[in-house]
Amino acid sequence: METYQEFDGIVLSIRKHREKDALVKIFTREHGKRMFFVKNIKNPNHSLKAALLPFTKATYLGRIKDDGLSFLQDSREIIHFSKMQTDIHLNAYATYLNNLADAAINDAIKAADLFDLLEESLVAMQNGMDAEIVVNIFEMRVLKYFGAAPQLQECVICHSKQEPFDFSVKYSGALCQKHYGEDPRRSHASPAAVHFARIFQLVTPKQVGNIKIKPATKQALRAFIDELYEEYVGIRLKSKSFIDQMFAWETKVEIPFRSVAEPEPNKPSESGQSDSSSS
Repeated sequence: METYQEFDGIVLSIRKHREKDALVKIFTREHGKRMFFVKNIKNPNHSLKAALLPFTKATYLGRIKDDGLSFLQDSREIIHFSKMQTDIHLNAYATYLNNLADAAINDAIKAADLFDLLEESLVAMQNGMDAEIVVNIFEMRVLKYFGAAPQLQECVICHSKQEPFDFSVKYSGALCQKHYGEDPRRSHASPAAVHFARIFQLVTPKQVGNIKIKPATKQALRAFIDELYEEYVGIRLKSKSFIDQMFAWETKVEIPFRSVAEPEPNKPSESGQSDSSSS
């Protein structure tokens, strides 16, 4: 006999089912991604309505079924990431994080560490951390779920940890200056971009804090991570394309894409040694 159980979950997506019902995909910490059937969700007085809004985390009570749809009974400790619901930029970034987490693992596969990373990333954006940096950290950390493990922490030839580094698809890792010649087709990536990618491969948003990166380095970092995803992952999510379109449009009309608060004293900065210590 199936029993009800409690589990933590983050709403990944909601889609209409028939006239008044919905299918809600929830990333649960205990049971992985599950699809839940919710009856009469259009009812304004539905007891679960507040817990099933986009960008919501809650503790749910429900029945988990290994085959077919699961069911929800109740919820508590509801947390709404409200800024994602009202800010178009944060909405785009958070949607991309949800989609990337969804793509990274199969349904019903428990991945508590990925759940924790997604939750921490959403909390960081809600609390005002630079969303571009949060996304870059998430992208670098999630690569392993796609079976990709580029070696960025040391030169793949001599194991030197001395920067600057470039990246070699041929060797699936970093090359120090002494061994650039080993791969004539190396990426010629920005050394600063590789530097931050190395850091972001090892840390979480909470560990990084209010780091500040120059716009040109951000652009180079985006290009480098895009190269890694094109080479090792091979998926192109619509939410990522939307973010790229926003960048292109706002650059064209010369509107800053996102303002970032000045870092607090003694916080990491791009030029300071404290960047590397975050790892």
